[in-house]
Amino acid sequence: MKIILVGATGTMGIYLAAALEKDHEIIKVASKDSDIDTDITSATSIEKMFLMAGPFDALISTAGPTFVGSWKKLNNETFRLGVEGKMMGQINLVLIGQKYINPKGSFTLITGALTHEPQMNFANASVANGAVEGFVRGAAIELENGIRINAVSPTVIENSPQYFQYFPGEIPTTMKQLEYAFRKSLFGHVTGKVIQP
Repeated sequence: MKIILVGATGTMGIYLAAALEKDHEIIKVASKDSDIDTDITSATSIEKMFLMAGPFDALISTAGPTFVGSWKKLNNETFRLGVEGKMMGQINLVLIGQKYINPKGSFTLITGALTHEPQMNFANASVANGAVEGFVRGAAIELENGIRINAVSPTVIENSPQYFQYFPGEIPTTMKQLEYAFRKSLFGHVTGKVIQP
């Protein structure tokens, strides 16, 4: 299977690439230092990425910049970090990518527990997550050619201890749990689902 992995240089991306590249062709995509450097806040950059990658069977996104910080610092400009990054960046991966994906392929986007369990300093991420999950449900009933779409929604992940302080009382998602949530979307038959590891 030819899989495009967006966010390949991040914590989740590095782990997933290592787990999947033994059995599949992985095209690593990130803002820099990847097979195809791409700015997911730019539709033009995303289109170029798909042209370079060529036809593919699945796309995984672990990318999605958002604003992390005090509510007092949220304004039109800072809020757009999540809107243009995690929300529209991932939505455009699907809207543009549907022209290039092989029949019966799949898209798997990333959201997170912040959708339903908001935490201090993460209002922007909560909104972006909720929008992406709504998009997944809506797209699932309209995508053609047997194309599936899901989202994976972990809580804070075990390999990112720098964020533990922001998620008091949350049991971190293990990397193995994360991997198998993505595997469920990649190799299963579900569509329109928010998969919680």
